[in-house]
Amino acid sequence: MKVLVVGSGGREHALCWKIVQSKRVSKVFCAPGNGGTEDISENIDIDVDEIDKLVDFALKESIDITIVGPEGPLVKGIVDKFKAKGLRIFGANKKAAQLEGSKVFAKKFMEKYNIPTARYRVYRDIDEATQGLEEFDYPVVIKADGLCFGKGVIICNTREEGLAALKHIMVDKAFGSQGNTIIIEEYLVGTEASLLCFVSQGKLFPMESAKDYKRILDGDKGDNTGGVGCFSPNPLIDEDMKRIIQKGILKNIERGLEYEYLDYSGILFIGLMFTQRGPKVLEFNCRFGDPETEVLLPRLERDIIDIFQKTIDGNLREEDLRWSEKHCVTVVATSKGYPGRYEIGKEIQGLDNMDRDIILFHNGTKRVGNRLYTNGGRVLSLTALGDTLEDARNKVYENINKIKFDGIYYRKDIGEI
Repeated sequence: MKVLVVGSGGREHALCWKIVQSKRVSKVFCAPGNGGTEDISENIDIDVDEIDKLVDFALKESIDITIVGPEGPLVKGIVDKFKAKGLRIFGANKKAAQLEGSKVFAKKFMEKYNIPTARYRVYRDIDEATQGLEEFDYPVVIKADGLCFGKGVIICNTREEGLAALKHIMVDKAFGSQGNTIIIEEYLVGTEASLLCFVSQGKLFPMESAKDYKRILDGDKGDNTGGVGCFSPNPLIDEDMKRIIQKGILKNIERGLEYEYLDYSGILFIGLMFTQRGPKVLEFNCRFGDPETEVLLPRLERDIIDIFQKTIDGNLREEDLRWSEKHCVTVVATSKGYPGRYEIGKEIQGLDNMDRDIILFHNGTKRVGNRLYTNGGRVLSLTALGDTLEDARNKVYENINKIKFDGIYYRKDIGEI
């Protein structure tokens, strides 16, 4: 089989890493890929948003199955265009991808199908939104409706911060038209967790649990990021909690997918907050999470291509998913300044000194000749399996200080629950 993976981050490197382990696969392409995918697949110089070029490439190379990593092309309809040409593809179609592409769509979906979530209001006028702030206590969450490159969510601790956020989004147009509509939402207090599910003909098949770390600084302080560390399994999601989530959340999501005709073969990422009133849904994503993928795929003990195929064909079963009992931890090395402005092009050294049982996923790297350089805010995800969480964590931190590049930064508390 020939497989095409669309994307260029740590998630896509992890997907390629798992896919090449399949005995059914003869060739893997990654578009556009990075310095790590280059070692195990053939990088193709096509951007993720160049959907027509990706379709043409898949037709020319007789690609048997395409796996879409990032949300952008899903929201733009890559699945629909591939299917229109008779190409097999794993991912949410354009209609279903609204669950991630529009926060308003997602919140209305949750409300309609009794999926527990934070109280919210939708506004399209700044004067009405300003008045709407009075209905909420602080902190309060203000969200632009669209994707906004993952930066459209602002937590405001005071009314002044709330007014500034509304102006930033609705007047200054910081996110363009994606901020024409906004949500004001109550701030939920609790502990976050990630639950990824395979979606096959409207039925959800949960993967193992994970906990990611969004804040850039130790102690969950500082700015939000795309994720700078993760571990699996998450002890908060024990067997009792799994039953609560299945009955109160997953079953209702399945009912909503059926009634709204959101039929797709792909992933549903459920961002959860465990509050004193039980688990609530923060958000939906319609793709593999990053860095969740980097800790889940090393624990998956089945051929991922078989899982993709069965998901598309509608015959996936719970017994098709088997997970290692080992714990997995990943810590992301980032560029100085991330998630704000950062520099790229810093030479990376020390990777040859890693222990053999370390799994190294590249997030933002680029090879020039025999040298490797930084090419993003998140640069490398150092990953390890262990019999205990502490064991896996220690392996990562014993090795990450061997990596050298100008401005390297990483959190020191990943895996400390």
